[in-house]
Amino acid sequence: MTIATNDPMIWLVAGAVVLVVVLLALVLSAAGRSARAVAPLTQQMLTFAQTVQSLSDGQQQLAGGLRHVSEAAAASQAKMLQLMETRLQQVNAQMTESLQGSATKTARSLGDLQQRLEAIDKAQANIEKLSGNVLGLQDILSNKQTRGAFGEIQLNDIVAKALPADSYTMQATLSNGKRADCLIHLPNPPGPIVIDSKFPLEAYEALRRAENQSQLIEAQRMMRIAVRAHIKAISEKYLIEGETADGALMFLPSEAVYAELHSNFPELVREGFAAKVWIVSPTTCMATLTTMRAVLKDARMREQAGAIRKELAALYADVDRLSTRVGSLDRHFGQAAKDIEDIKISAEKAGKRAHRLDNFDFEELAQDTGAPTSRVVRLDL
Repeated sequence: MTIATNDPMIWLVAGAVVLVVVLLALVLSAAGRSARAVAPLTQQMLTFAQTVQSLSDGQQQLAGGLRHVSEAAAASQAKMLQLMETRLQQVNAQMTESLQGSATKTARSLGDLQQRLEAIDKAQANIEKLSGNVLGLQDILSNKQTRGAFGEIQLNDIVAKALPADSYTMQATLSNGKRADCLIHLPNPPGPIVIDSKFPLEAYEALRRAENQSQLIEAQRMMRIAVRAHIKAISEKYLIEGETADGALMFLPSEAVYAELHSNFPELVREGFAAKVWIVSPTTCMATLTTMRAVLKDARMREQAGAIRKELAALYADVDRLSTRVGSLDRHFGQAAKDIEDIKISAEKAGKRAHRLDNFDFEELAQDTGAPTSRVVRLDL
């Protein structure tokens, strides 16, 4: 296509294009200036935006920290509540256990107190019973007959514990018609010995009740009279020549009376020795009876000496027969040993012969004449 340069439209379009270019240049220039003018504001806006962002971030961090603090506080509070609840439970359990322990101890203490009170009541009852028994014993001892029976019962108990039943007789009657509390059957010498129970209770109680010198002297006189009378009675009644021993025992069923005599009345003890009457208490009577038991045992051993010798002779004969039989048995064993030795020799010979038979050599020997072969046996000796 051909464009005419003188066409007004062309110039009009060209002018329009130039105008647009100029306007565009102006607009770009204005835009540049605006941009340069707006740049600080933009920078400020960016700074403000960063600040706002920082504030937002800080607010978020603060919100997170507050939430963390809140959560930590809630957890700490929950933990504290749990700890306090556990502690309260422990304290409650300890208080309950302590109260239960206190209640148990209190109940046990009350039970022990009850038992002690019961024991005290029983002891009180026993004391009352013992008081009654003591009063009864006093009543018994106040009567001479019952007092004598008391001494005889105690003597019987001591003798029964110390001696065999066949070595004594209680309430034995002698040839003179007198009855002894106990007669010990000892061999000769010394012979049967009498034990008689005596109890000078009135004189002893007078000694205990004496409050002045005159009462004491009177009580001592009563004691001497009573003991001398007992010694004389025993010496006259129970010392029979050819029937009993030349001495007897006076049994005092009280250690206190026995001690009183030996402490303050030694002359009475000597008078008893002179009259061949020996005073004994329950303790010394037991010791004396133990010695008598040894004497009885020795006497019975002597009585059995003949029987023992007879048994020994029989035992010797048995031992002699046993020795003879052992010798015979030894001979039999010797003969059996010899027979066994001969059997061993025969067995050895038979074994040797069997060994020789086991070593036989068998050879086939052919005859030169063509005769049938024969088996030749050669014994290796």
